[in-house]
Amino acid sequence: MSHRKLVPGKLVVASHNKGKIREINELLRPFGFDVVSAGELDLPEPEETGLTFEANAALKAQAAAQASGLPALADDSGFCVQALNGDPGIYSARWAGPDKDFAMAMRTIEEKLQSLGATAPEQRRGSFVAVLCLAWPDGHQELFRGEVEGDVVWPPRGTQGFGYDPMFLPDGRDRTFGEMTSEEKHGWSKDTPALSHRARAFQLFADGCLEG
Repeated sequence: MSHRKLVPGKLVVASHNKGKIREINELLRPFGFDVVSAGELDLPEPEETGLTFEANAALKAQAAAQASGLPALADDSGFCVQALNGDPGIYSARWAGPDKDFAMAMRTIEEKLQSLGATAPEQRRGSFVAVLCLAWPDGHQELFRGEVEGDVVWPPRGTQGFGYDPMFLPDGRDRTFGEMTSEEKHGWSKDTPALSHRARAFQLFADGCLEG
Protein backbone atom coordinates (compact mmCIF):
# COMPACT_ATOMS: atom_id res chain seq x y z
CA MET A 1 0.00 0.00 0.00
CA SER A 2 1.46 3.34 -1.01
CA HIS A 3 1.31 6.34 1.31
CA ARG A 4 1.52 10.04 0.59
CA LYS A 5 4.94 11.33 1.60
CA LEU A 6 5.25 14.29 3.94
CA VAL A 7 7.90 16.80 2.92
CA PRO A 8 9.84 18.36 5.85
CA GLY A 9 8.50 21.78 6.78
CA LYS A 10 5.95 23.18 9.21
CA LEU A 11 3.83 20.52 10.90
CA VAL A 12 1.07 20.93 13.47
CA VAL A 13 0.91 18.46 16.35
CA ALA A 14 -2.83 18.48 16.91
CA SER A 15 -2.83 18.16 20.69
CA HIS A 16 -3.11 20.24 23.85
CA ASN A 17 -1.70 17.40 25.99
CA LYS A 18 1.80 18.41 27.07
CA GLY A 19 2.93 14.81 27.59
CA LYS A 20 1.83 13.71 24.13
CA ILE A 21 3.31 16.82 22.51
CA ARG A 22 6.64 16.20 24.20
CA GLU A 23 6.79 12.56 23.09
CA ILE A 24 5.72 13.28 19.52
CA ASN A 25 8.27 16.10 19.30
CA GLU A 26 10.99 13.71 20.49
CA LEU A 27 10.03 11.18 17.84
CA LEU A 28 9.87 13.82 15.08
CA ARG A 29 13.13 15.55 16.01
CA PRO A 30 15.44 13.51 13.72
CA PHE A 31 13.33 14.27 10.64
CA GLY A 32 13.80 18.04 10.42
CA PHE A 33 10.26 19.33 10.85
CA ASP A 34 9.33 22.76 12.19
CA VAL A 35 6.81 21.56 14.76
CA VAL A 36 4.10 23.72 16.34
CA SER A 37 1.33 22.48 18.63
CA ALA A 38 -2.38 23.20 18.31
CA GLY A 39 -2.16 24.96 21.66
CA GLU A 40 0.56 27.30 20.43
CA LEU A 41 -1.65 28.22 17.48
CA ASP A 42 -4.65 28.76 19.79
CA LEU A 43 -6.64 26.19 17.87
CA PRO A 44 -9.75 24.98 19.70
CA GLU A 45 -9.91 21.40 20.94
CA PRO A 46 -12.57 19.58 18.91
CA GLU A 47 -15.04 17.45 20.80
CA GLU A 48 -13.98 13.81 20.56
CA THR A 49 -17.21 12.26 19.39
CA GLY A 50 -15.71 9.20 17.65
CA LEU A 51 -16.26 5.69 18.95
CA THR A 52 -12.79 4.42 18.00
CA PHE A 53 -9.23 5.62 18.39
CA GLU A 54 -9.05 5.96 14.61
CA ALA A 55 -12.14 8.16 14.42
CA ASN A 56 -10.95 10.50 17.17
CA ALA A 57 -7.42 10.77 15.79
CA ALA A 58 -8.82 11.65 12.36
CA LEU A 59 -11.23 14.17 13.84
CA LYS A 60 -8.42 16.02 15.64
CA ALA A 61 -5.96 15.90 12.74
CA GLN A 62 -8.48 17.09 10.17
CA ALA A 63 -9.71 19.94 12.39
CA ALA A 64 -6.15 21.19 12.92
CA ALA A 65 -5.23 20.87 9.23
CA GLN A 66 -8.31 22.78 8.13
CA ALA A 67 -7.87 25.52 10.74
CA SER A 68 -4.14 26.00 10.16
CA GLY A 69 -3.80 25.30 6.44
CA LEU A 70 -0.88 22.99 7.34
CA PRO A 71 -0.38 19.24 7.57
CA ALA A 72 -1.37 18.06 11.04
CA LEU A 73 -0.45 14.99 13.06
CA ALA A 74 -2.83 13.85 15.79
CA ASP A 75 -2.70 11.05 18.32
CA ASP A 76 -5.61 9.32 20.00
CA SER A 77 -4.57 6.83 22.60
CA GLY A 78 -5.77 5.04 25.68
CA PHE A 79 -5.32 2.36 28.30
CA CYS A 80 -7.40 -0.78 27.79
CA VAL A 81 -7.87 -3.24 30.67
CA GLN A 82 -9.06 -6.69 29.64
CA ALA A 83 -11.01 -7.45 32.83
CA LEU A 84 -12.88 -4.14 32.40
CA ASN A 85 -13.97 -5.04 28.86
CA GLY A 86 -11.37 -2.71 27.40
CA ASP A 87 -12.18 0.30 29.58
CA PRO A 88 -11.21 3.05 29.98
CA GLY A 89 -10.12 2.80 26.31
CA ILE A 90 -11.11 5.82 24.24
CA TYR A 91 -12.40 7.43 27.45
CA SER A 92 -9.03 7.24 29.23
CA ALA A 93 -8.64 11.01 29.55
CA ARG A 94 -12.24 11.44 30.68
CA TRP A 95 -11.74 9.00 33.56
CA ALA A 96 -9.22 11.52 34.91
CA GLY A 97 -11.88 14.22 35.05
CA PRO A 98 -11.62 17.91 34.16
CA ASP A 99 -8.56 18.33 36.40
CA LYS A 100 -6.70 15.52 34.56
CA ASP A 101 -6.26 13.67 37.86
CA PHE A 102 -4.68 10.43 36.68
CA ALA A 103 -3.88 9.34 40.22
CA MET A 104 -7.64 9.25 40.76
CA ALA A 105 -8.16 7.46 37.44
CA MET A 106 -5.60 4.80 38.34
CA ARG A 107 -7.29 4.29 41.73
CA THR A 108 -10.61 3.88 39.94
CA ILE A 109 -9.17 1.13 37.75
CA GLU A 110 -7.69 -0.65 40.76
CA GLU A 111 -10.94 -0.40 42.72
CA LYS A 112 -12.87 -1.88 39.81
CA LEU A 113 -10.35 -4.73 39.47
CA GLN A 114 -10.52 -5.43 43.20
CA SER A 115 -14.33 -5.48 43.08
CA LEU A 116 -14.06 -8.16 40.39
CA GLY A 117 -11.56 -10.16 42.45
CA ALA A 118 -8.96 -9.63 39.71
CA THR A 119 -5.84 -10.20 41.79
CA ALA A 120 -3.96 -12.89 39.83
CA PRO A 121 -1.52 -11.71 37.12
CA GLU A 122 -3.52 -13.38 34.33
CA GLN A 123 -6.57 -11.37 35.43
CA ARG A 124 -4.68 -8.09 35.29
CA ARG A 125 -3.75 -7.83 31.66
CA GLY A 126 -3.95 -4.59 29.72
CA SER A 127 -2.68 -2.74 26.71
CA PHE A 128 -1.91 0.74 25.53
CA VAL A 129 -3.21 1.69 22.08
CA ALA A 130 -2.20 4.70 20.01
CA VAL A 131 -3.45 5.75 16.59
CA LEU A 132 -1.66 8.49 14.69
CA CYS A 133 -3.48 10.35 11.95
CA LEU A 134 -1.67 12.59 9.48
CA ALA A 135 -4.06 14.94 7.69
CA TRP A 136 -3.53 17.49 4.95
CA PRO A 137 -5.66 20.60 4.33
CA ASP A 138 -7.03 18.97 1.15
CA GLY A 139 -8.66 16.25 3.25
CA HIS A 140 -6.23 13.41 2.57
CA GLN A 141 -5.32 11.39 5.66
CA GLU A 142 -3.14 8.47 6.71
CA LEU A 143 -3.73 6.31 9.83
CA PHE A 144 -1.26 4.19 11.80
CA ARG A 145 -2.03 2.04 14.87
CA GLY A 146 0.38 0.81 17.54
CA GLU A 147 -0.31 -1.44 20.55
CA VAL A 148 1.72 -2.81 23.44
CA GLU A 149 0.54 -5.43 25.94
CA GLY A 150 1.48 -5.93 29.56
CA ASP A 151 0.34 -6.22 33.17
CA VAL A 152 -1.66 -3.78 35.28
CA VAL A 153 0.33 -3.26 38.49
CA TRP A 154 -0.57 -1.79 41.87
CA PRO A 155 0.59 0.37 43.53
CA PRO A 156 1.73 2.65 40.69
CA ARG A 157 5.48 2.75 40.17
CA GLY A 158 7.52 5.69 38.92
CA THR A 159 7.04 9.38 38.32
CA GLN A 160 8.18 9.65 34.70
CA GLY A 161 5.88 9.53 31.71
CA PHE A 162 2.29 10.66 32.14
CA GLY A 163 -1.26 9.36 32.37
CA TYR A 164 -1.53 5.68 33.28
CA ASP A 165 2.18 4.95 32.70
CA PRO A 166 2.96 4.16 36.38
CA MET A 167 0.53 1.20 36.48
CA PHE A 168 1.56 -0.45 33.20
CA LEU A 169 4.36 -3.03 33.05
CA PRO A 170 5.06 -3.92 29.40
CA ASP A 171 5.71 -7.57 28.60
CA GLY A 172 9.35 -8.59 28.88
CA ARG A 173 10.33 -5.63 31.07
CA ASP A 174 10.83 -5.24 34.81
CA ARG A 175 9.99 -1.54 34.99
CA THR A 176 6.75 0.28 34.33
CA PHE A 177 6.45 3.02 31.74
CA GLY A 178 6.40 5.39 34.73
CA GLU A 179 9.88 4.22 35.70
CA MET A 180 11.38 4.61 32.22
CA THR A 181 13.03 7.57 30.56
CA SER A 182 11.25 8.72 27.42
CA GLU A 183 14.06 7.24 25.31
CA GLU A 184 13.66 3.85 26.99
CA LYS A 185 9.89 4.01 26.75
CA HIS A 186 10.02 4.78 23.02
CA GLY A 187 12.59 2.01 22.55
CA TRP A 188 12.85 2.90 18.89
CA SER A 189 15.80 3.61 16.68
CA LYS A 190 16.94 2.41 13.30
CA ASP A 191 18.34 -0.70 14.98
CA THR A 192 15.84 -1.25 17.84
CA PRO A 193 12.15 -2.20 17.64
CA ALA A 194 9.72 0.31 19.09
CA LEU A 195 8.45 -0.44 22.61
CA SER A 196 5.64 1.98 23.43
CA HIS A 197 2.30 2.09 21.64
CA ARG A 198 3.02 5.63 20.42
CA ALA A 199 6.48 4.71 19.15
CA ARG A 200 5.09 1.64 17.37
CA ALA A 201 2.51 3.79 15.61
CA PHE A 202 5.19 6.38 14.85
CA GLN A 203 7.49 3.74 13.35
CA LEU A 204 4.72 2.76 10.92
CA PHE A 205 4.09 6.44 10.16
CA ALA A 206 7.80 7.08 9.57
CA ASP A 207 8.12 4.03 7.32
CA GLY A 208 5.04 5.05 5.33
CA CYS A 209 5.16 8.84 5.11
CA LEU A 210 8.65 10.12 5.94
CA GLU A 211 11.65 10.08 3.67
CA GLY A 212 14.97 8.64 4.74
